[in-house]
Amino acid sequence: MSSSLCRNIVIATDGSENSLRAISYGIEIAKLSGATVHALHVVDTSAIISEFWTAGKELVHELIINDGKKIMFETKKIIEGSGVEVREVLLEGHPGDEIIDYAENNNIDLIVMGTLGATGIERFLMGSVAEKVVRYSKVPVMVVRNRNSENLTV
Repeated sequence: MSSSLCRNIVIATDGSENSLRAISYGIEIAKLSGATVHALHVVDTSAIISEFWTAGKELVHELIINDGKKIMFETKKIIEGSGVEVREVLLEGHPGDEIIDYAENNNIDLIVMGTLGATGIERFLMGSVAEKVVRYSKVPVMVVRNRNSENLTV
């Protein structure tokens, strides 16, 4: 059974354990709808873009890009193993902005992503990529909560 409701799904991953849960959900939706999965990882380069940081900037950039490539390799392997068509997307920038821009400019029907389930001051201090995507995306977003966040209150 396939549906034209979802033809293209972004699964945004950061390599965390909860991202693996989001990947599983995204795969199941893709199987049901016959969608292509766009496995997306954004290398957060916002900290190294600063003009005040000069020493070691290239080395740090190379290290975080290599980490992003490893995350994408593992993600692609999982999705391909499920029999779902997958496209790898590795971007640089602020994760929330890049996920939203990619989804809105590539005919994406659904964004699937995990959240760390941070609450209170933790969420305020760290910010939340998932929260930003939910607030500002014109594309529907499915957020897969962390198992440990089930008993947390906001």
